[in-house]
Amino acid sequence: MYIRYMIQKLSEPVRVVFDLVPLSLTWAHQDYSITQVGLHHTHLKGQALQHIYSVVAGDLFFRLRLDTTTLHWTLEEVSDGLPD
Repeated sequence: MYIRYMIQKLSEPVRVVFDLVPLSLTWAHQDYSITQVGLHHTHLKGQALQHIYSVVAGDLFFRLRLDTTTLHWTLEEVSDGLPD
């Protein structure tokens, strides 16, 4: 049996409090305290090094991207982990 989960693809700027790893984020005027940092990887987009973080805040899963050239954070994906 295949179960689909609600995953929403986004490309929205977010504010992230960061100290070696993301600690919290603000998205859509809501603050989220990050309780777990999962996967982290990097890749080049042109000349810019991009850091990608998968994090958990409460019941939500977020995928965040940090552009090291601009130091801007982008929310790329959010999931509630529940089947559609």
